[in-house]
Amino acid sequence: MEPILKGRNLVKRYGKVTALDHCDFDLYPGEILAVIGDNGAGKSTLIKAVSGAVVPDEGTVTLEGKEVRFSSPIEARDAGIETVYQTLAMSPALSITDNMFMGRELRMPGVMGKWFRKLDKPAMEKFAREKLSELGLMTIQNINQAVETLSGGQRQGVAVARAAAFGSKVIILDEPTAALGVKESRKVLELIQDVKSRGIPIILISHNMPHVFEVADRIHVHRLGKRLCVIDPKDYTMSDAVAFMTGAKEAPEAA
Repeated sequence: MEPILKGRNLVKRYGKVTALDHCDFDLYPGEILAVIGDNGAGKSTLIKAVSGAVVPDEGTVTLEGKEVRFSSPIEARDAGIETVYQTLAMSPALSITDNMFMGRELRMPGVMGKWFRKLDKPAMEKFAREKLSELGLMTIQNINQAVETLSGGQRQGVAVARAAAFGSKVIILDEPTAALGVKESRKVLELIQDVKSRGIPIILISHNMPHVFEVADRIHVHRLGKRLCVIDPKDYTMSDAVAFMTGAKEAPEAA
């Protein structure tokens, strides 16, 4: 089976710092691939390289067998790759609805939408409310309140709901449960499983080992800017995974 998203020999340097050092990456159709690694290992840079947020200095990215070179996250989004970054990439002054539809607003049907470019606010609000309800974010009373009035966990939930709603080929989640409580984290994990059941593969970057071992089909261990190995969570323990990524234990041969 061919990977749906593939990276080969990816290199990204920031001055004298090499964030990605000839890194390889494979995501197969319909799977949840967890990416784990110590702080500063280059996990987020890898994700940004395949999602258009940074342009790699060397190497290639292939989506569905075709080489792609995204110069912005919008290009990646148009190709079907939806990403929730650690920074959430939201506009605090805009409403929840506006943030969910930023760059892909719905217009009114007929003349008003086509010629006067009037937005279909009721349709966008209804859609946003449905997606937040699916994630269990019922504590958000007003769908039109500004994102800056939300708690950190609620903002995280809005970002995850947006990605799940619009990702068509690949969804990338960078620490999606970091700011969430126990109940909200459980909802995110259920949402991840739900997205997988729809056949959309997911890349999950997380430091939460119980979450990783609960939902991942394969685990990509990232160390010192490159892929150290790929392990099956059924064959190894959480302690093994931590030992591999910290260098305390010899890693198995890369798959």
